[in-house]
Amino acid sequence: MKTDPPHILCINPWIHDFAAFDFWAKPLGLLSIAAILRDNGVKISYIDCLDRFHKNEPDSPKVMWDGRGPFRKTQIPTPAGLEHIGRKFSRYGILPDWFEADLKRLERPNLIFVTSLMTYWASGVKETIEMIKGVYPDVPVVLGGIYASLCHDHAICYSGADRVIKGPGEPWLTDILKDFTGFDLKDERLLKSPADLDALPFPALDRQHKMTYIPILTSRGCPFSCEYCASSYLEPVMRRRSPENVVKEIAYWHKTYHIKNFAFYDDALLINSEDHAFPIFEKIIASGMDLNFHTPNALHIRAIIKKAAELMFRAGFKTIRMGLETTEFAGHRSYDSKVAENEFLMAVTNLKAAGFNKKQIGAYLLCGLPGQNLDTLEASIKFVKKTGILPVLAYYTPIPHTALWEKAVQNSRYDLNQHPVFTNNTLFPCVKSDLDLKRISQLKNL
Repeated sequence: MKTDPPHILCINPWIHDFAAFDFWAKPLGLLSIAAILRDNGVKISYIDCLDRFHKNEPDSPKVMWDGRGPFRKTQIPTPAGLEHIGRKFSRYGILPDWFEADLKRLERPNLIFVTSLMTYWASGVKETIEMIKGVYPDVPVVLGGIYASLCHDHAICYSGADRVIKGPGEPWLTDILKDFTGFDLKDERLLKSPADLDALPFPALDRQHKMTYIPILTSRGCPFSCEYCASSYLEPVMRRRSPENVVKEIAYWHKTYHIKNFAFYDDALLINSEDHAFPIFEKIIASGMDLNFHTPNALHIRAIIKKAAELMFRAGFKTIRMGLETTEFAGHRSYDSKVAENEFLMAVTNLKAAGFNKKQIGAYLLCGLPGQNLDTLEASIKFVKKTGILPVLAYYTPIPHTALWEKAVQNSRYDLNQHPVFTNNTLFPCVKSDLDLKRISQLKNL
């Protein structure tokens, strides 16, 4: 007996944090799954608990020129063990009453998918699932995403989900639908492991109430294994889309929905540029589309050669971020791929020569690492400023399954294994000294 296609509800949960802002971030994994299901005749509903443009918003939300903007926030109790922080803890996103009404307004779903982003937003995931269960107590909830993958055991015990999956969702999709709904999802694209990214539909970003930007992933995974990063754990195999497929997606969002701002979220956008990034940029230039591109994830400095800088400028890049991490060029640096001083200076020179101004170029500097020498950090900030670009402090978040995790656990003021909230980079969990915390505050101003 054939089972009719089910109704699946996809939900992007609330954020619980001391601070949060919409930096071009969308749940691409969840919306990619939604697009695959939609392609297979499955009815899809979507609720974004972070929706800045919810119909109940009384005023027009602030939208910056690049599409970003602040989330609505509501103060909530500070998690136990963090009362001494002295900062307000908030729920970011729509009001609970709005969420409950949105849930009740829907046709009853057969299955609910919830995603998760930062590990330390675990309590936002938990509250979201509690609200779902309050409305649909008998509908199974499947949790995936970054928190679910990196803190798998914690998510199983704590989140309230009926099933928690690790890693990319596509390999799990057929079994999940069969187990919970009886529907036999026969999509040949899912049989190949890992899936061919060109064969997959574009993420269902059109299910949002309003789009002011589009995040773009041209690849999954990263060829590097920086000690502070979990990319290679989350996506062990690096896969890339074809340049033609990437530009086709950009053109689709631009021409169909008039989107102008795009953010590349690749971990290694410029690696092997001749075969990947350069053809993408050249096709964008040839299309004549007037677009703005942003790189919130760090670009690898060695790859910013003259041709790369020129093509990015001509294609319409407006926000450039480089992964410098430190200017301790001569010393031992085990946290990332070592960059020589001349390589960094050449990258800056190439970007400026291409036409980028200093407000557009930033270099990430890691701050709050276990045992970090703040004299070195201060020297790095001053060095970057002398080059005429922006030093951008990237606050260290201890992440399970990274090479630096055990050292972070040993050097933290908190029990990082107790709850992911203690890994929040706002806390500087691996900075033990009050004097160092005060100095970091001063370095922020510098």
